[in-house]
Order: sequence, then C-alpha cells, then structure tokens
Amino acid sequence: MKLRFLGAAGEVTGSCLLVESDGVRFLVDCGMFQGGRDAAAKNRRAYAREIGPIDFVLLTHAHIDHCGLLPRFAWPRHGSGLPSIYCTKPTADLVPVMLADSAFVQSRSAARGRRGRASATETPLYTADDVRRLATRLHAVPYGVEFRPHPQVAVRLHNAGHIVGAASAEVRLADGGRRRTLVASGDLGEDSALLVRDRDPPPAADVLVVESTYGDRNHRSLQDTETELVEVLHEVLVERRGNVIVPAFALGRTQEFIVLLYRLAKAGRIRVPLVFVDSPLAQQAAEATFAHLDAVDEEAAEFHRAERARKLPFTLRYTESVEDSMFLNSIRSGAVVIAASGMCDAGRVRHHLRHNLPRRECAVLFTGFQAAGTLGRRIVDGARSVPLFGDQVAVNASVHTLGGLSAHAGQDSLMQWLRAAPRKPRKVLINHGEPLAAHTLSARLARELKWSATIAEPETEYEA
Repeated sequence: MKLRFLGAAGEVTGSCLLVESDGVRFLVDCGMFQGGRDAAAKNRRAYAREIGPIDFVLLTHAHIDHCGLLPRFAWPRHGSGLPSIYCTKPTADLVPVMLADSAFVQSRSAARGRRGRASATETPLYTADDVRRLATRLHAVPYGVEFRPHPQVAVRLHNAGHIVGAASAEVRLADGGRRRTLVASGDLGEDSALLVRDRDPPPAADVLVVESTYGDRNHRSLQDTETELVEVLHEVLVERRGNVIVPAFALGRTQEFIVLLYRLAKAGRIRVPLVFVDSPLAQQAAEATFAHLDAVDEEAAEFHRAERARKLPFTLRYTESVEDSMFLNSIRSGAVVIAASGMCDAGRVRHHLRHNLPRRECAVLFTGFQAAGTLGRRIVDGARSVPLFGDQVAVNASVHTLGGLSAHAGQDSLMQWLRAAPRKPRKVLINHGEPLAAHTLSARLARELKWSATIAEPETEYEA
C-alpha cells in the first residue's frame, strides 16, 4: 500500500490523501488550501494537477478544506471517467451548498479583478455548473454499514464527532495478496460536542492516519468556556455597551455557538438582546444540519424545536441581503454578530471588523483555530493594527478566544480516541497539523502507547 499526502501535511488545510494498492487508486478528501498569501496559487496548482485515474473518492466531511477541490472531478480527464464520491447523507446534502458558495466567491473575486480592484483572484477554478455536475457523483451511505466502492475494497464510515455528517473511514482492501485495513481519522471532534452526537471509537487498523490540529495542547473545559462567554458578554454588552463580533465558520461552528447561547440563556446565565447571523451560507448550512436530527445532540435538537416554535430566549435574525448586512454596522451596542469567514480572510466579517475593531467598547470573540498567515491569526497574536480594504485599522477592541468550543479534539481527547483502538497499528502517520502540533502528538504516542509514528510530509510517498 502506498500513501501520498497531496495536502494537509505540515499544515491544517488542503486535505487530500492518495492511496494505491494492487491496482486500486482512490482519494480520501480533496480539499482547498486556506489561509496565507500562497493559498490561491497552491489551489490552482492542485486543481490542475494530473494525478492519474481515480477509482473513487471517500469524503470525510463537508468543510471546504476537505471538499473544496472536488469539482476537478466534474469532467472526465484523459478518458478516465467520473469517479463516484462516497460520504454520509448529511455530507452529501451539505457539499453542494458549500461548493456553490465557493464558486460564487471565486466568481465575485474574479469580477473584482476585471475592475482592477485589490484582493482579486484569477479566473475561477470552477463554476456553479461544475458544482451541479459534480453533485450527481455523490453517493450517500449510512454510518457503520459496509459498502463496496470497488470490487477489491470494503468501506465503513464511523461518526467522527466533528460536524454533522463527519466521518472516519475504515477501508479494507487487498494488498500484496492479503487483506489489510487502513483507517483515516478525518477531523475528530471532542468526545462530548455541543452540536453532534458523540464520536465512535476507532476500528482496528493495520495503517492509521490521524489528524493533529491540536496535537500540542488541550481546550478549556466546557464549564470554563461557558463561564468565560458569560463574562465577556456581560462586560461588553452591559458594562461597556458595545458589540461582540464572532468570526465563525458557516458550517458547524456557527450552529454550535448559537446552541451554546441557547443553553446559557435558557439557564438564565446571559441576557443577549440581539443575535445576528450574517451569512447566507450559514443559514443554508443550518437548514441542512437540522434536517438530520438523528445526527445532532439532543440539546441541539431542542434548540431547533424552540426556534421553529419561535420560543427562543433571545432574538435571532439571519441576514441575507448586502443591505441587511450593511445595516448591522449602524448598530452601536447590544448586538452579537456572527459572520464568516472563521479566519477573517474573506466574507462579511471583514466589514464588521472594520467598523468595530477600532472601538474600545467592542470585542472580537474567536471560536476556532486560526491558521498561520490568516488575518484572524494576526489579531489573536496581538497585532496593534491590521489591513482591511486598503486601510490599516487599529485593534482597540478586546480580543477573546473560546478555547473549549473547537470542533477539533484537543491533545488529551486525541489520545483518548487513540487509546480506544482495539490493537496497535502496524504503521501510524500523523497529518493535518502544523509541525509543532504533529511532533508533540508523536512524542506523546511514543511515550505513553509505545507507538512509533511518522509525521506526514507533503508530496512524499509512504510504503505502509
């Protein structure tokens, strides 16, 4: 078995793993690179790259850094035909929504380029028509049910607890005349997430590929996270009479944060006058998420029922038009504005940052990982000013990070998942983590489980 990491090696975006064994070639994920000045160039190279015939694709979940380059398979290449893409039902529902938004963002950026505006990109990698064509190749399968994407391959998808529909892939295949099992963790969530049901333990594996986004640190407990959020909201909304801007990923994090607000407001711990979700994509993601109540946590399902009955303990509004979004910047106090993108490199959140970052009475509340090179990372790291729309904008608002709300497992939680493995894998490869995180997790695996792990390098082929 040969494995080659075409992305998410030494970094946390661009997930794409090429697997070859006894004449079978398939991908696990095909995601976009995000963050940093070279992301656009890396995506263009990856999209155009000829990787040869692919028998099928296993997709772990619908975040754009895992599915964002799938439209490369909207058209046959060199007569190889269109591969089928296998994923869970929630993921199959969400992928067209996420990719259509990606195509729209690219087309808008290209239009800016034609007008000579800054922050433009080249010709879009794909269009809405490509997304519609690609969507016909999606095949939804239930968790835990074995299916055969190829005569030589049997697969089961297990709940990864990351976002709705997220999966770890268990792949049994022929390799050198014997049957072997590859397990790819995908993105793993905490063991007790707010939005989705608890993750499954790992199946037995000969070869294990595990993510390491937070391999070097742990998150705050949910109890401490709730306490911090209560304090921030009270200080900013009540005492300082400002706004709270929440950069959040449209899929997963936005829905989880709103469920947390519901949980705290229901308990009488917070009073939030106005909550705005300024992201049409987040609204579509919410609709797709809560269409699968069997995949969400009971409290999240309770929130959904209360929202439909109009019995939420706060005012929740989704803004769709640009005019509605612009109106939010006239609100001087009392508002929680949740907007994409989660790392502040694009989207409507940048406009809200421009209007609220200079105001000492306001706050920016980060709820997730900020990759190196992103605007969000610069703010978290203490920048005194940041570039927005051609101007240097002072960072006078307070900056907070809710460490316990990440959809990615922290170090202890990753170790808990790995300890649950039925037996020691013959080979372990660590990916989807910046170098310090990956090496720290590897050291702990060696120290506590006596597992020798290899840190995945980009474009390097591994015999497993």
